[in-house]
Amino acid sequence: MKIGVVGAGISGLSLVHSLADRDVDVVAFEARQEPGGIMRSRHVDGHVLELGPQRLRLTPKIESMVDELGLREQLRTGDDSKPLYVYHDGELSVVPLSVREAVTTDLLSPLGKLRILKEPLTGPAKPGETVDEYLVRKFGRQAARRYLGPLYSGLYGTDTRDMLMEYSLGRALENAGIDGSVLVWVGRKVLSGRETPPICTFEDGLGQLSQKLYDAHADTIALETAVNDIRDVDDGFELVTDAGVERVDEVILTTPAETSAKLLASVDSDLEATLQRFNYNPIGMVFLESAFDGDGIGTLVPSHADSQISGLTWNASFLGRDRVFTCYIDPGSDPRMNERSDDELGTLAATEFERITGSPATPIDVHRWNPGMPAYDRSWTSMDDLELPSGVHLCSNFVGRAGIPGRVRNAARLAAELTDG
Repeated sequence: MKIGVVGAGISGLSLVHSLADRDVDVVAFEARQEPGGIMRSRHVDGHVLELGPQRLRLTPKIESMVDELGLREQLRTGDDSKPLYVYHDGELSVVPLSVREAVTTDLLSPLGKLRILKEPLTGPAKPGETVDEYLVRKFGRQAARRYLGPLYSGLYGTDTRDMLMEYSLGRALENAGIDGSVLVWVGRKVLSGRETPPICTFEDGLGQLSQKLYDAHADTIALETAVNDIRDVDDGFELVTDAGVERVDEVILTTPAETSAKLLASVDSDLEATLQRFNYNPIGMVFLESAFDGDGIGTLVPSHADSQISGLTWNASFLGRDRVFTCYIDPGSDPRMNERSDDELGTLAATEFERITGSPATPIDVHRWNPGMPAYDRSWTSMDDLELPSGVHLCSNFVGRAGIPGRVRNAARLAAELTDG
């Protein structure tokens, strides 16, 4: 059996790695000149900048990969015991992620804190319920609107009022094994003594992991070689590129929904139409240099806050990245984001950073993702119509977990299904 993988982002690289471990004949194609997809790093003016995720969780699967690829000496762990903040009423308030913080935070009123304790008495998600409705019903309006909603939706740039539980947060809760009270589940986890994997990065950024995965399998991955079409042929498929045609028995697409749709047009027109319906949100990332010495992980900026950014990561504080901070902007926080030049985005981010932290900042670089993150909005009802023809598989963030550890697990799981089943 020969398997073709379209895309060499972290999902594609993980698939190639897992399939190669199982002695499967695999070939992969990547349109960009470098591997990694969203997990790439840049060196600008002496700073390490992450173009996608700013850190990883060192899960057992990731740690095993680190050792297999000889990256242990490059591994750097961060301090996630530091507080996370939310910008509320013009102030930075601690997000209550621990019992101590829940008692001491000024983000919630005494009644708002007590309201959270009623959560075990509420039921699971209801059919058609939005994430906002679910969080308000479970934890109360203050907790839902001031930090729980922004904590979940900030990554995707979608208002929780437009996210249906069954296609977004509900899936995350199900994957975590939570089918009842969230507070009870958290309490049991704390009492069990199970430790959360530490956050980590690498000396030269997360892109080191992507590059090492590519280096280990460079003979099977063709960079700067876009797949232009996928043809359904007898007992398999043809992957058409400018370099030629590759015949495979099974094909796995790790590309965004719209790209996958175009490639599968000649294979299944109904599938193409379904994939075209999934929405993505563009994301702007502005990397800032500042002497701000706040101690924390970052800042959530709710959609109702008086700000044109959606969040900040304090890389300097919890990852030891000298004077580096990452600012996120999306059309929800700044409707003119797509119209602005990079210089304008940089100025906007620096202005908002100083307003939120009180410290001046200088833009280092700007990176845009379009498509960015899956919106997980109401367009995700299209999941109900997603039917794949035999031999075609999807291993992308819009059908699985958006986080890197989740993508690595999904890739390993799919590799096992294809070779064991």
